[in-house]
Amino acid sequence: MSDPRLPHWQPRLIDLLLQQPADEDGAHDLSHFHRVWAVARRILEQHPEADALTVMAACYLHDLVNLPKNHPERHLASRQAAQKAADLLTAAGFPADLLPGVAHAIEAHSFSANIAPTTPEARIVQDADRMDALGMIGLARMFYTSGRMGRSLAHPDSPLGEGRALDDREYALDHIEVKLARLPAMMQTAAGRAIAEERVRRLYEFRDQFVEEWLQR
Repeated sequence: MSDPRLPHWQPRLIDLLLQQPADEDGAHDLSHFHRVWAVARRILEQHPEADALTVMAACYLHDLVNLPKNHPERHLASRQAAQKAADLLTAAGFPADLLPGVAHAIEAHSFSANIAPTTPEARIVQDADRMDALGMIGLARMFYTSGRMGRSLAHPDSPLGEGRALDDREYALDHIEVKLARLPAMMQTAAGRAIAEERVRRLYEFRDQFVEEWLQR
């Protein structure tokens, strides 16, 4: 990507992140932000109308406020992150005319917030962030998060949900069908949808192998 602003701002955005209090959530560490930006760059290739610097800033700062999934104010976290990002970027001398776009992209990235993205930048950031829940890294993050919340790996007798209601609050494996398999249809961009569909295919391949081993007794 040839935007000359990006090499200047990427290390500064990373520095802003590293200056924040340490977050012990390994599913939302610096590697997560790098991956979100990497996917966003792929999507940006199909959307020259989008401002790349706005997208990059939102990719790196979207989880400045990261509340646990079962926190009662989880749905407010992205709004709080947007405000914190705007304050940090203003102090860092970020282009003032881009701040509203960055804030909206951060607000709209969250599944819990249920805010519709209305700009190409926000649509790209939402897709890129949700992509990190899919594929093999998405699986690792799913089990990591479920373990932190005390959930079982899978139902002991019905890992695929036959004869019972799926419940990803109890069983990590249920989360694939309850939420992750729905993500491709929710993608905002055609490029994001294509990547997501391939990653969901990998999830199902893993699930099939997991269940085969799970039921061997």
